[in-house]
Amino acid sequence: MSHPNQAANFLKDEKRAHWHDETLWFVREKRDISSKGIPEWEELRKLASGIKDHVLSKLDYYLEELEKTASANGIKVHWAKDAAEHNEIVLSILQEKKCKAIVKSKSILTEECHLNPFLEKHGVEVVDTDLGERIVQFLNQPPSHIVLPAIHLKKRDISEIFHEKLQTEKGNEDPAYLTNAARIHLRDKFMKAKVAITGVNFAIPETGEFVVCTNEGNADMGVHLADVHIACMGIEKIIPKREHLGVFLRLLARSATGQSITNYNSHFRSPAPGKEIHLILVDNGRTEQLSREKFKNSLKCIRCGACMNTCPIYRRSGGYSYGSTVPGPIGSILSPGIDVKKYSTLPFASTLCGSCSDVCPVKINIHEQLYEWRQEITKAQGWSAKEMSMKMANGIFKSPLAYKVSGKVLRATLKTLPDSLIYNPLNAWGKGRNVPEVPKESFKEWYQKNRS
Repeated sequence: MSHPNQAANFLKDEKRAHWHDETLWFVREKRDISSKGIPEWEELRKLASGIKDHVLSKLDYYLEELEKTASANGIKVHWAKDAAEHNEIVLSILQEKKCKAIVKSKSILTEECHLNPFLEKHGVEVVDTDLGERIVQFLNQPPSHIVLPAIHLKKRDISEIFHEKLQTEKGNEDPAYLTNAARIHLRDKFMKAKVAITGVNFAIPETGEFVVCTNEGNADMGVHLADVHIACMGIEKIIPKREHLGVFLRLLARSATGQSITNYNSHFRSPAPGKEIHLILVDNGRTEQLSREKFKNSLKCIRCGACMNTCPIYRRSGGYSYGSTVPGPIGSILSPGIDVKKYSTLPFASTLCGSCSDVCPVKINIHEQLYEWRQEITKAQGWSAKEMSMKMANGIFKSPLAYKVSGKVLRATLKTLPDSLIYNPLNAWGKGRNVPEVPKESFKEWYQKNRS
């Protein structure tokens, strides 16, 4: 995939692109206001980062401890080395329960594993119950943002989708009316589902429990009505003790949407009588990322989306331009770790301004890792036109005479070159820019004439 090409498609609708940019910056501003309300904000970030560093240094121990304590609580623990194994485990549970329809709350991991199309291929109806995810599911699209799945759509778009899918009143864009229509539609799905699937925000080896954070309560509705709860968890979601949870809950919602805390923070420790909880621990490339010294810090991510809300590239190019489950700056670090050839353009979709690192609640050095990925990808690709041009520039800048001569030649050439040569399809720079008026002389020549 090519991020520049996909971004160009997004930018064809200039008004929508501008609206997308402003909307996400509004969320970023809410984050700033909320975080400034806590004097110890930076201390919380430092503490959370330290806890995550500790977990990654002893991840094998904590995972085994989680398996032991969760199993003692009556939770059935499964291990999956990759997406295919994860999907097969889920399917085997559904087949055992003779289940043909499930409800699912927001789970980035299941999107990463492409669980929905896998289950649908095997005759299972999957209903995403997060409102934003249900909207994009109606369009057969993945989420464009990990916290705000339908942020690329306007009220008018959603009204048209609901009119087609839920037979709502045509042209009615009232959010309360549309939300109520979704509630009525989903209530029937909740009541009929025997199995509910959720993600996991945090897992605690000390107590053998895991925590799911939502704003809509859809995860709770699903698992409380269903007989079987399947929780899908990336192995990096560990925090050692329950007392650490307070640190992360204070950071998560403020970083994501500017709220003081998510509306529902639900603890699952053991199944109710007659019910089952299955916890699937998924690797899918995480241990390989952990082995990369320069990039292992990316596994500290708590999926708040703050780096996306602040990133000038993401805001102006949209989530789909990244072609990956997790878009934006953090996704541009994680995705090359999965397939460096496919996602080779993503680390270059950044200004390296550092804003992503500044807002990250667990202090991941995102912009530095993006720079490191650029070095790795450039080395792997070998010779390129950019590398050759940089070597030529290096030779010119080292020699005052070469610099002077090349400046005169370029000034004369640019004055006579036709626009068709300057603004051709091969010149990506010229797509959105005009060459400034060529000066008659260099600054040095001007200075020598006018310094007296």
